[in-house]
Amino acid sequence: MAVYAIGDLQGCYDEFRALLDLLAFDPGRDRLWLTGDLVNRGPASLATLRYVKSLATCVSVVLGNHDLHLLAAAAVPERALLRRGDTLAGILAAPDREELLGWLSLQPLLHRDARLGWSMVHAGLPPQWDLATAAACAAEVSAAMRSAPADFFRAMYGNQPDRWSADLRGDERLRFTVNSMTRLRIVDAEGRLLLKYKGGLDGMPRGAVPWFRAPRRRSAAERIVFGHWSALGYLASDAVVSLDSGCVWGGSLTALRLDAAAPPVQVACRGALEIGAPQDAVSD
Repeated sequence: MAVYAIGDLQGCYDEFRALLDLLAFDPGRDRLWLTGDLVNRGPASLATLRYVKSLATCVSVVLGNHDLHLLAAAAVPERALLRRGDTLAGILAAPDREELLGWLSLQPLLHRDARLGWSMVHAGLPPQWDLATAAACAAEVSAAMRSAPADFFRAMYGNQPDRWSADLRGDERLRFTVNSMTRLRIVDAEGRLLLKYKGGLDGMPRGAVPWFRAPRRRSAAERIVFGHWSALGYLASDAVVSLDSGCVWGGSLTALRLDAAAPPVQVACRGALEIGAPQDAVSD
């Protein structure tokens, strides 16, 4: 059995299937970890979502900001949340829409395999959290999203609060968790989330660091695989692996085997978008 983690798909169905062929992936034997953002921006969001769902128990998925954006658009239709460049309309109009969205809403923000020694999140963890805190906060979001989805999604968008406090409650606590786990790239010297930055390691604001290099990060002993940061690309260091190599933006789709030492495997994008720089779906 092999365990492969793959970066953000974003509706790049052809590249996804080509990458699985290159890996000789066997759903009866192997397992997949997908770092979130299954849908949006790419040309085949519906086909991608249907195929990932069909993989059933051989796939582990965490929700990304674009996945949450899709669920929000369905739960709060009066907000007209879809934007130019979104490729979600086909899912929202599909005959199996409710089945697909129901399955997606059951996916967590954090996946952990203690035996394998790896955890997965779409974007990152704030420096104040250890893994137990991350798991507890992720579970709170899942519970709120399932019990009162319209209320949850109406309150989800926004950049504040930007610093963790155990005293956070209600919508602010849930929003901070969503932003940390689905939008985070860098933090300042005080551990605040700097959510507006979308560039690479060069050009960060003075004093800012990638979330995984924050001093005294409480999750530093954990091995974590994540996506989201396409401008960072593939990076394996500091006990973390970044897997979003920007397929939808003209880069590549990357897979890494987690249960054995092996180099990353990539397939090139088959048709880059021409709508500007990467954008977050959950934002002001």
